[in-house]
Amino acid sequence: MNIIAAIQNTISISQFNRGLAGKIFQDVKNSGAKVVMKNNAPECVLLSPDEYVSLMDEVNDARLLTLAVKRMEKFNPEETIPEEKVMKDLGITDDDLSDFDEVEFE
Repeated sequence: MNIIAAIQNTISISQFNRGLAGKIFQDVKNSGAKVVMKNNAPECVLLSPDEYVSLMDEVNDARLLTLAVKRMEKFNPEETIPEEKVMKDLGITDDDLSDFDEVEFE
């Protein structure tokens, strides 16, 4: 089954040279990513814009998770600064914040 999927998801660069780009792009939209082969070696991968955005979102989420994990490894609760001190140092009062809506984190 993997061999069939691999064959179905590869296209030859010569198909572009034959003027089949439009058909190839439509197939990518309908069926998903395709690997373009040149001289029997993978040359590039074609993705729909939605697939690309989704993939980049996953990559960015993974990077942020890695950063968060590294920061938490160094987290020392004794080095935290109380909210009251931060607000005082910045000259912010509770009244200054009362007009803002609550922030929701995912």
